[in-house]
Amino acid sequence: MKGEIFKDVRVVALILLVLASVIAIHPVYSTTPEPHFDSNLNYGLELVGGTSIQLKLEGVLTQINFDEGKVLESEMERLLGADVTIIRSNEESVVFTTPADVSQTEINRFGFGEAMVSQLGEETQVEIETNPQAIMKIFLQNRLGTEVVYTIYKDLEVYEIRKEIEKEDLESLLAEVGATIAVDENNNPIYIKGVTSETRDVTKHVIDDKVNTIGLKDIHTRTVGDQYILVDLPGVDIETARAIVGKPGKFEVRIQTKGGAGAIRVDTTIDDIENLTAHVFYGAEGIQSVDIAPTKTGNSEDAPWGASFHLTQEGGDLLRDSAIEHGVVRDPVNHEVVMLLDDEVIYSAPFSDQLAMDIVESPVYSLQASTGAGEEGFKTAKILLVHLRAGALPVNVEILGVPISIPAPLGEKFRQQTVIAGILAILVVGLVIYLRYRQPKIVLPMIATVLSEIVILLGFASLVNWQLDLASIAGIIAVIGTSIDHLVIITDEVLSRGEIPTSGIFSSRLKAAFAIIFAAAATTVIAMAPLVWMGFGALKGFAIIIIVGVLIGVLVARPAYGRIIQNI
Repeated sequence: MKGEIFKDVRVVALILLVLASVIAIHPVYSTTPEPHFDSNLNYGLELVGGTSIQLKLEGVLTQINFDEGKVLESEMERLLGADVTIIRSNEESVVFTTPADVSQTEINRFGFGEAMVSQLGEETQVEIETNPQAIMKIFLQNRLGTEVVYTIYKDLEVYEIRKEIEKEDLESLLAEVGATIAVDENNNPIYIKGVTSETRDVTKHVIDDKVNTIGLKDIHTRTVGDQYILVDLPGVDIETARAIVGKPGKFEVRIQTKGGAGAIRVDTTIDDIENLTAHVFYGAEGIQSVDIAPTKTGNSEDAPWGASFHLTQEGGDLLRDSAIEHGVVRDPVNHEVVMLLDDEVIYSAPFSDQLAMDIVESPVYSLQASTGAGEEGFKTAKILLVHLRAGALPVNVEILGVPISIPAPLGEKFRQQTVIAGILAILVVGLVIYLRYRQPKIVLPMIATVLSEIVILLGFASLVNWQLDLASIAGIIAVIGTSIDHLVIITDEVLSRGEIPTSGIFSSRLKAAFAIIFAAAATTVIAMAPLVWMGFGALKGFAIIIIVGVLIGVLVARPAYGRIIQNI
């Protein structure tokens, strides 16, 4: 009858889960650089050492009252260096005249919209297809030297200014064009320091991509509200952490000079293409802003997707000079724009015929890297935008306070101490159980069941790349206590008179024990749920470990133990 235990589906399920968890954990013994055990488990700062940095995202959300005609008139006069007279303005276009001799390409490069230019006597008449939101966006970008996005924030249509500016300074700037900050129903100015959740998530994604590009492992980034990001960098010292998070990646734009179409491939390095290309600019000096989402290059359903970005004046001038110098304008097909991130090619494509013609007349400041049509083109554009942002974060970030740093030897000591604490917890629990029952045949299955739960829990952590920190270890120790508590309930219910009852009585007592256990488990899960939902960091990790551990116990380990104890 005892041999039939291993044919029971509950026991087999427990054994298979333990074996799968061991495979997931993948413990190995390595002798390099020195003898040590390694595994797929990820550890937090407290257990390996490293640095934790708190970042504040600098930005302002505001709603503005303005007259689009006045704003465009003021900005065009500044850009053209000549008088501008508004003839007509509405939600779709603005028409103005100016004595300046301007071309369609020159007006288009200002970014307000598509322009049509015609001569009206001695003056030039310009009609721009645009809207009020685009006009104010370009005005703010030009005057503040940062990216501005018109977006929705908590049901409000607002301008997201991606750097910090005091309310008084913004009001002073807007007063120059007769604009004001709008007020809400309580007559309070709609001026909020912070950014939208979308911008916060993009910033987090850029930081994740940056540290992954460098090759760091076990990096943990998390957001707190819409204005803060916490970055844990295990095994990284303070100065390196500041360099990684506080500085952008090395983004470079080059132009192909020889080799012809198809000579440059994505994922090749600067060493492979240096003789085929010429440097144009680095991201910091050439890129002013990068769009958040991919956009289509046309209005049709099958139009290709693209990643749009905007150059600084210096970047536009450098691109034009390099394109003319290397013959791009004469033969765009065989001259590609090459983008590199940390010396690795992430994009390469030829100049479009239209871009080659426009760049002859004047610099072009708004570019779109075409990535193809369909879902694949969309995914490629999305990835390219992230890579572009690795050279230009969407918002300015400020490192708050002094980063928390734990030396690696101290982290190693903490890890050793947690292992010792876990072993002592199991030994002490085993001793207490032995003193309670005085029977090894009861104690050993209990300890084996608890160990199997711990292995499965660690396997789960390995599969989902969960970082084990001190709070998680505390959760595992708490799970040990909960597990023993449930196993004692099962044992006492079943062996109420010191012996195994008949099958019918055994089943009824086991059901009574499981009724208690399920009620206790449900209570624990409900108590921990708010910490998962509302908490962050250590509290959230502790709660998740407790919940997963309890579920593993009641769904797998307890039923298997009930079958085992029946055959003691």
